[in-house]
Amino acid sequence: MNGTPRALNRILLFIIGAKLLAVGVLLVLLATVPAVASWWHGWSASMWAGAENAFRQTHLPGREESWLWIVAGVILVAIIIAMIAWLSQQGKGRANLLVASDDDSAVDGEVRIGGGVAEQALRAALSERTDLAGASVATLEVKGQPGLRIRIQPRHGVAPHILAAEVSQLVEALDLVIGQKTPVLVHMVSGARARFTKAERVR
Repeated sequence: MNGTPRALNRILLFIIGAKLLAVGVLLVLLATVPAVASWWHGWSASMWAGAENAFRQTHLPGREESWLWIVAGVILVAIIIAMIAWLSQQGKGRANLLVASDDDSAVDGEVRIGGGVAEQALRAALSERTDLAGASVATLEVKGQPGLRIRIQPRHGVAPHILAAEVSQLVEALDLVIGQKTPVLVHMVSGARARFTKAERVR
């Protein structure tokens, strides 16, 4: 129910982590192994000379500046745009509003119920259960319609079908309070504190 690109995030974290690890290993080798330091000095000097030669051979017509700076600027702008697009995808799907409907009373107006109301009510009810090692509730928007994702971590030995039925009863009670049937995803997970086969139940 959440549009956050988790797979892309993990790939980017792996790439960044691998690069940082490589840089760290290289720095250690440069500081401790003379042969690596000698190789680095020779390689960096040749690379710098090659870069200077490339800039000298790519002058703009009638100017001393190289058009490679324009290429570098375009690449940096593209990277910035990609980063902004990536940041905009984080947490996508979250919703603040659970109910928005016209009031049937004689007074003109609209009834709005924030997702925090349902989240706090369900979290309070779930926190009192001793058969849960953890629980979280979030309001998300799917295809333009708000819904709830209830993530619960049962303790070892708890029957999943009984727990799912009892959580569904809590959601039905919430529906009566807010006056609207809300789509709900009940997500059961296992963890270090509760070894349990993952199951999902959508209502």
